[in-house]
Amino acid sequence: MRPWLPLVLLLPLASAAQEKQLLWGDTHLHTTFSSDAFANNNLLADPDTAYRYAQGLPVIHPYHRARVQIETPLDFLVVSDHAEYLGVIRHLYFSGAEGVATGVVDKMKAGFVGWLLRRRVDAGRGSELFVSVLPEADADPRAAAAETLGSSMIPPLPEVEADTWRQITDAAERYNDPGRFTTMIGWEWSSIPGGANLHRVVITDGNANSAQQYQPFGLDDSPYPEDLWQWLAETSAATGDDFIAIPHNSNISKGFMFDEQTLRGEPVGKEWAEVRSFWEPVAEITQIKGDSETHPALSPADPFADFETYPFYIQQGTSEYLPRAGDYLRPALLRGLGLEAAIGVNPYRLGFIGSTDSHTSLPSAEERNFHGKLATDSIPENKNNRWDGGEGPTGWAMSASGLAAVWAEDNSRESILEALRRREVYATTGPRIGVQLYAGWNLPVVAVDGVDDWRAAAAAGVPMGGTLPEQAQAGLAPQILVQATRDPLGANLDRIQVVKGWIDSAGETHERVYNVAWSGERNEVSGQLPPVGSTVDLATGQWDNSIGEPLLAALWQDPDFDPAQTAFYYVRVLEIPTPRHSLLDAIALGQDDAAGKPATLQERAYTSPVWYSP
Repeated sequence: MRPWLPLVLLLPLASAAQEKQLLWGDTHLHTTFSSDAFANNNLLADPDTAYRYAQGLPVIHPYHRARVQIETPLDFLVVSDHAEYLGVIRHLYFSGAEGVATGVVDKMKAGFVGWLLRRRVDAGRGSELFVSVLPEADADPRAAAAETLGSSMIPPLPEVEADTWRQITDAAERYNDPGRFTTMIGWEWSSIPGGANLHRVVITDGNANSAQQYQPFGLDDSPYPEDLWQWLAETSAATGDDFIAIPHNSNISKGFMFDEQTLRGEPVGKEWAEVRSFWEPVAEITQIKGDSETHPALSPADPFADFETYPFYIQQGTSEYLPRAGDYLRPALLRGLGLEAAIGVNPYRLGFIGSTDSHTSLPSAEERNFHGKLATDSIPENKNNRWDGGEGPTGWAMSASGLAAVWAEDNSRESILEALRRREVYATTGPRIGVQLYAGWNLPVVAVDGVDDWRAAAAAGVPMGGTLPEQAQAGLAPQILVQATRDPLGANLDRIQVVKGWIDSAGETHERVYNVAWSGERNEVSGQLPPVGSTVDLATGQWDNSIGEPLLAALWQDPDFDPAQTAFYYVRVLEIPTPRHSLLDAIALGQDDAAGKPATLQERAYTSPVWYSP
């Protein structure tokens, strides 16, 4: 067995240890008020549907109209509809120019667009309209961002957008029940210059009264992130509310999400880095459009790097997918160390969360209960239909992911936002894998009945998202105390890993993955651990927990620590293999496989990192 494992005895996750509770939620969900959701057959499911579903109530699916229900209710939810044309497409479809004070030309535009929407959407061709407004595949992102927004056949309808925002925020207020279920007000800013995904979800701790003092900032206001941050600063000062912006799908940003230059082509400077670090403390590491931890081309020594890879840009037509350091979060953390050495500030000191980005109004991240990215993709017969004239992704390319796990003092808007800001949060790809982590220099041994021991660990160390204090004494190396428990309804655990990144005296960055606790009587060979095996029956989709462990824990100390080197550490927890939604669909359809998509996957959790600086 591992020499460090006996230092920690296995015990249930002890939330009382740090006087915080573990909350589960989705910070990224779209309803019928998002233009792309509506064009893809979410015609009716509004925020009320989303909140009812998230709390465990049965609802009607917006496409196939069957009754659907989440398996395990959420503790909090953010409805984050796109700020651009908020509610406008839906209004034009149902009402045209009725009730809107516009000029003659705009009334004609509204009437025509409404007619076109009804013609295409009713024929099941609404996705063609969505694709037709996307950037061209060969557009240069910086040049595209610098161009002024062109004219559109869709007329400006500020009254519709304002009324939609009132409906969204009023619904959030109706369903907010602090202590039991929290609704946080938010939206998505959807900058995508030249097909480079730079989207952010904006979340506030404010209520409907304060939110209705402004209209959400969108791409039609500016494509530049620094303009969004400036708007957040001004609006926070005016309302007294706090905000954060959460980058997502960096995996398809064409290298621009975590670049060493700004979108305006300027080198990242100290002031820019400070502002970004304040407004963007966390990022989505996993969601429906793939995983953003790392890529085999960027982490070739990591056998688990090729997980839910999504090689499709949001654009018209296709282009070769090229993974870049600016696309993924592990390389971004490494790049942040280099920028900190150069300019004195790390703009990429990021915590991790997962969320769905579902456009069905249903926050479904459960593999066996996955309702797809878009309403149209919610039935198996449609899962293999490609977008964009047969060149884009399919429903089976999507990942049933993910969830945001938050260690908060209580279930309220203020506490959840504070936890996100201090990065005491983590991500899972869907299962409720419980993870508790402290890092420090001289952490206590935790006993089986060790609530007091966990309190001592909290006092002696820092939680996920924190920064290690100065060394307690020379010669010590950082320790990480971690324990993970399986989802009560899910699969056993395969292993716990610590991922370390550091920068050496020459300015070169490095990474290494350590296996620190695992199930079974396996032994490492040259740092690699044999696979845990699989119980999945590919003919039936059945599996069992005869392998793996329900709980793993470790007190690990960095064996390669150099006190002169800046470093980060985060934990990755892997489940045993279970069937992917694509396999379950293929079985239901009587097919041999799901068009080459994986039959199984190892669901996982990613904790926010902890950092060390000399």
